[in-house]
Amino acid sequence: MQLKHVLLICLVLIGANTFAQISFEASVSKTKLGVNERLSVEFTMNKDGDNFNPPEFTGFRKVGGPYQSVSQSWINGKSTYKKSYKYFLEPTATGNFTIQQAVIDIEGTTYKTTPIKITVTNAVENPTDGNNASVVADDNIHLVAEVSKTNPYLNEGVTVTYKLYVSPSTSVSNWREIASPKYADFWSQSIDIKQLKVQNGTYQGEQYRYVTLRKTVLYPQKSGKLEIEPLSLSIDVDVPSNRRDIFGGRLFETVKKNVSAGKRIIDVKPLPTEGKPSNFTNAVGKFNFEVTTNKTELEATESLDAVVKISGNGNLSMFNFPELVVPSSLEVFEPQRKERVSTTVNGMRGSVEETYTIIPNYKGKYPISPISFSYFDLETETYKTITSKEIVIDVLSGPENTGNATATGVTSGNNKQAVVTTGTPFRFIKQNAILKPIGDQAFFKSIGFWILLLGPLALIPLAIIFGKKREERANDVRGNRIRKADKLARKYLSDAKKKLGDQKPFYESLERALHNYLKAKLNIQTSEMSKDRIQRLLKERGADEASSIEYISLLENCEFARYTPSSNTAMQQDYDKASRVISQIDKQM
Repeated sequence: MQLKHVLLICLVLIGANTFAQISFEASVSKTKLGVNERLSVEFTMNKDGDNFNPPEFTGFRKVGGPYQSVSQSWINGKSTYKKSYKYFLEPTATGNFTIQQAVIDIEGTTYKTTPIKITVTNAVENPTDGNNASVVADDNIHLVAEVSKTNPYLNEGVTVTYKLYVSPSTSVSNWREIASPKYADFWSQSIDIKQLKVQNGTYQGEQYRYVTLRKTVLYPQKSGKLEIEPLSLSIDVDVPSNRRDIFGGRLFETVKKNVSAGKRIIDVKPLPTEGKPSNFTNAVGKFNFEVTTNKTELEATESLDAVVKISGNGNLSMFNFPELVVPSSLEVFEPQRKERVSTTVNGMRGSVEETYTIIPNYKGKYPISPISFSYFDLETETYKTITSKEIVIDVLSGPENTGNATATGVTSGNNKQAVVTTGTPFRFIKQNAILKPIGDQAFFKSIGFWILLLGPLALIPLAIIFGKKREERANDVRGNRIRKADKLARKYLSDAKKKLGDQKPFYESLERALHNYLKAKLNIQTSEMSKDRIQRLLKERGADEASSIEYISLLENCEFARYTPSSNTAMQQDYDKASRVISQIDKQM
């Protein structure tokens, strides 16, 4: 008896779980419309059912439908099923109406939709059609600018990512940029996206596909509310229509839409004044700082390199470097700057260094004083200062310093000192020297003389051989015909070759090339002819049956490829086949 109760409870729980998983819902394109507009109503279920019974649609006239669609997909091993019935309605009068319940039987249980209230107003000036492809595209295509941080500090990196969201019911076949975003008062760096990748995501709580079109890193150069001008695109949107092909598949209608990401406002905070060091030069991020030399012991008039290096993550190369301070007895030259910086979605990262060349003129020990570098740390939101260590340069030999310059006197890196010569380490270059080439000889009887004299005579046999080859090529009728046919095939298929990999434009170009070839060769309008007649004309003009069949097969492939997916390999095969067939037919005709 207890076992029966347990089984009964299990059956009830299973039934309740099944019931909870089944949905049957109604949705409308709008709940308020003018009497001169149209309304679309869709009834959707996640499991197949029987005896679907739509409502009466009181107050409306049915102008289209029902259009039935079924889709099923597998995502992460989970099956998703969707079936829908769609109607298009016209209001018959103004007022408040209700789309009553639709009814269906699913797995032996009757399900009903929730009634939907509709308000019909007087006629509007710009009516929109519920079945209009342009309206459908507006509701299913969205361009969004996502900002990593809308309230950054001055000189803090911000990433703007532009994403194009497309609903599963539509697709995008082509797009071009019509207005680029403007970043006034920002330092900007675009991040290269090598390949566009379609991903699944959500937009306003609904499932969408999206592609990341552009990523840009911005560094605000002033505080306050800064505006980012929008990115605008012109997009070819493929919207499903009510027409179907010979296989029952739904045909698509292509409409052009302009979409914009909209303006974005970045509210930039100024850096705090409290605790700001006097040597702060607008460095913001997380940095390391060091001063190094390639040697500390050398002879007088030898040179050494002193490197001031800043590395880390932040607005590298956008602030002033601290100057190297050296004793006045050392000759220091203008620094050479070297940047190893890469920009990612996390901002600038890498290192920047300035290398000073220093030459001592006298014997002695010379200290390079410590210098400091200050930056604003975004993690702690405080200023930090890093100070280098003192470096002592030991000049082992050379003249004694008897002048006014001392080892303790200092000079900054951008104040040059005159080079004091000791003995004659450098010799002056003569400015008015009379120079002539080593081994100079007369032109007469030189190698150049004999080449210019005998060269034309040597070209005579080459001209004779070239003339004979040209004559043989001109008399080769069959070879010329083959070369002409191959050149003609490349001419007609040049546009299709450029679009390899892009299915729809490729097959449109390929079909156009096949038709244009016949128009030029047979002087006919192929668009008005059947495939049988084209095949008969090709045969009458001398083309063999195999080439004619391949030509017709290519035309059929172009038609089917518009509605069915095709791989890059299949497109390449069709292109090679078209090139071969046009060449064969041209040689035969």
